[in-house]
Formats: sequence, structure tokens, C-alpha cells
Amino acid sequence: MKNVIKPLYLVVLFGLLTAFLTEKNKLSGHLLFYASFDEGARADFAVGDREIYTAENRKDMARAKKGLLNTDVAIAKGRGLVGDALDFKRKSGKISFYRAAKNMGYSGKDWSGAVSFWLQLDPARDLEPGYCDPIQITDVNYNDAALWVDFTKDNPRDFRLGAMGDLKVWNPDNSEDEQLVEARLVRVGSPPFERGKWTHVLMNFSGLNTQNGKVELYVDGSLKGSVDPIKDPFTWEEEKAGILLGLNYIGLMDELAVFDRKLTRDEVKTLSTLNKGLKTILE
Repeated sequence: MKNVIKPLYLVVLFGLLTAFLTEKNKLSGHLLFYASFDEGARADFAVGDREIYTAENRKDMARAKKGLLNTDVAIAKGRGLVGDALDFKRKSGKISFYRAAKNMGYSGKDWSGAVSFWLQLDPARDLEPGYCDPIQITDVNYNDAALWVDFTKDNPRDFRLGAMGDLKVWNPDNSEDEQLVEARLVRVGSPPFERGKWTHVLMNFSGLNTQNGKVELYVDGSLKGSVDPIKDPFTWEEEKAGILLGLNYIGLMDELAVFDRKLTRDEVKTLSTLNKGLKTILE
């Protein structure tokens, strides 16, 4: 009987290991961009430009300089999910960003992908007054062909995913219409962020620039909500688009990654449990 049990145990173990490796390989094959922040701010891998850039302000991004040149943002040695992390120490007017061209897999016809990262902060104690965007992806502004997550301006702060198409289509008068804005948001009350604990965030998007666009927000592997259908176009001048980091944000960020397609729930769960980071996938 013992001789029968042992082979069955090995078969089950082999099956689980094979499934795990297959899941990892599926993810690594769709990676567009990855910054671990373990060797500085330059991305570990990128289909497009790997460098980080610093601009004096939002309007001056065309003259941005290569490198992490903002003294309010630094590499935090040994404080990452694994290894180092990016530390936004104070609210700053300068802009730190990666170029989105190729790194976001943008398509004007049918655009899908996922953005994964980890945050660590206490929103009530760490953030200064005002809206705070850990990440914002656009070629113009937060309300014009943009994807972002933010913390609302007042305590207790909500955590939100915004999917804002072309401003001239969804809000041609640029009016302060809360209903128009809310229809393009996923809102999470009492989000689970705290000091000393890493929280995984994933933005899923699919079918943008079609009549069936959709976005989803996951926090720690759990789906928090979605917006669909999204019919508003997302029209970019791709060379002007950026992956903007830490707008008014104070806290840590680590393991930033972009994939070229929407991820499944199982894949999101896999990412949220990779305590040794995405390097386990790349290896």
C-alpha cells in the first residue's frame, strides 16, 4: 500500500508544480515593463524606454531630464517588498515618470493590459491635504485619456480607480459634473493600506477604444469593482504619454509592472502572493 501512496503523492506534487510554473510562464510572456527599484530607478525590463525622467512641473515634461533628480523621492534601501523600494518622502511639485510609448502597449483600436504595483502607507497619517495619485497614465491630464488610482482629498480617504476617456467626448464643457466623473470610477471605502504592510494593487483594462471597454480594480488579489462598458475613446499622442508616479503621494512603492493584456483572477492572485517579487517570474 505504501508503494502506491508514494507515487500518487509525487504525481499530485508534480501537477501542482507544473501548474504554478505554467502560470508564471504565461505572465512573463506578456510583460511589457518591470521596475523592481532594486538597482536604482531604471527599469529592470522594458519594451520601450527603461529610464526614469524628472520634470520641474507638469507643463514642463517635454524638457524632462533623465534620472531620479527629485530630492523628495529616493530609493529606500532594504525597505521594499523584497530588496529596495521607491520612497516618496514629501509632497513635491516635480514629476517623476517613465515614458509610456511601447511600455503601455497602447493601441488606438483595441487596447488591453494590466498595471501591477505595491504600496505601503497610512493614508490618514502620511498624506498631506488634497488628492494623491500614486500612479497616473496619460498624455495630457488626469481627466483626458487617462488611467489612474488616487486617494481622495479628505480623511477618511477612499481609494479610487479612474478611467477617463477623451475629455472632449465625455465632458466637452469640462464641467464639474460629479455624476459624469463617478460613472468612470471604481471607489473603495476604508481601503486596507497601513504602515509596515505592503498592499498589492492591480489595474485591469480591456477593449479600450472599442464600444466594449472595461476596467477592473483589484486590491490584495480581491476584485473591488469595475466600470463597463466604456465607450469613450482614449486618444493618445503616444510619444507624449507618461507613466507618472507619486503625484502628491507620500509613501513607498515597489514592483511596478505592466502587462500587454488583461489578467485573469488567478493570475492577479498569483501576483498578489509573490512575496519575493516578479523576479521569480523573470527567472
